[in-house]
Amino acid sequence: MSLVGTRNPPRILIAGAGIGGLTTALSLHAAGLRDVRIVEACPNLRAVGAGINLQPAAVRELTELGLGQALDACAVATGRLEFHHRYGGLIWSEPRGRDAGYHWPQYSVHRAALQELLLAAVRERLGPQALSTGRRLLRYEHAGETARGRKTAPAAVLAFLDGETEPTACDLLIGADGINSAVRATMYPDEGPPLRNGISMWRGVTEAPPFLDARTMVIIGCNARVKAVVYPVTRPGPDGRCLLNWVVEARTADDPSADDPRGGADWDRSVPADEVLAHLDGWRSDFLDLHAVVSAAPLIGRYPMIDRDPLPTWRDGRAVLLGDAAHPVYPTGSNGASQAIVDARVLAWALARHGVEQALARYEATRLPQTTRVLGAHRRLEPDPVLRQVEALAPDGFRDIRHVLPDDRLDDIRSCTRQVTGTDATALNERSSWSVTA
Repeated sequence: MSLVGTRNPPRILIAGAGIGGLTTALSLHAAGLRDVRIVEACPNLRAVGAGINLQPAAVRELTELGLGQALDACAVATGRLEFHHRYGGLIWSEPRGRDAGYHWPQYSVHRAALQELLLAAVRERLGPQALSTGRRLLRYEHAGETARGRKTAPAAVLAFLDGETEPTACDLLIGADGINSAVRATMYPDEGPPLRNGISMWRGVTEAPPFLDARTMVIIGCNARVKAVVYPVTRPGPDGRCLLNWVVEARTADDPSADDPRGGADWDRSVPADEVLAHLDGWRSDFLDLHAVVSAAPLIGRYPMIDRDPLPTWRDGRAVLLGDAAHPVYPTGSNGASQAIVDARVLAWALARHGVEQALARYEATRLPQTTRVLGAHRRLEPDPVLRQVEALAPDGFRDIRHVLPDDRLDDIRSCTRQVTGTDATALNERSSWSVTA
């Protein structure tokens, strides 16, 4: 039975006002479910973070929520993905987004710009009262109903929020509260902290001249220890400069965040550029001065590469997980935020058509297997074996990659990029919409 238009529509509480939580609120509103409240731990939402990529599957969902033009205005439509040797040689190049046959673009965007776009839409459509900041969810409990003296299955949830003396009752709790989710910790109290794979990441955003066609993402390095990813998140301005997002990854013996229970997810911790440049000694390229880009970054953060093991279920009565709370993944496939956006749309679609329990079951059956496959592909880091082979065969660089590896071996990279994005153009273009129509 559909929940839309019922006499007593469900009270829905969303924990977390990140990309997943805000998209969930907008999706529920668009599906006709209006009794929605978001609680966010941060007292003042502010512009933090660095660049992210939105795959065409996520861009489709935001476009169908009426945000396509606003997104296009603050993002870069990525046209190509290229792998380069640390001495500049081109290993592999493939089209992305519309250039790869999708009906929707792939976007590179600053996380803060995307969050501000979503937040403005939430305040406009749901009203400013829909979001409460400075309200960290600590845990939840099921509130059982009593019928003729017997305790029945839980029909509501009590959410305990920091700073509030009484719990908040809701008919559905959606945990979109990130990799260190309190909702997930309540469901799985013995799980422990996120899992590290031994790779450290240094991230920054630098104002600099664009490179190549100003629409290309490059992955540079290809040895077994160090790799860099660089892409623009804004179009060139009147001065010809743009914002370049960059990440340097390296396997290191030390991890200064090893004792951080939040998994190192503190965007305010800064490290000096020399710490990053030490890993780029001798690198060179005729299209990008990576040393200058790193040196000019106003803020550089260092974080461990972390994720969590897949879960057997995301549901516990009327509490459910979404986005990084359900399936955090390594950033190697540029797909974490995109999967959260798709989660939000599928969950809203299911809730608009079914009762809560059946809707949650449909949502999980649709999304859990898909995200588990994506998580596995991200963990395998599948381009890396090919890139390491290039390094072993041509440690001093090359003029033509075909003199190093045959084309069929390079096709393994194409297969990997398809797996980590989780869908192909034909499947996405032909799939029916998750939008709810009256």
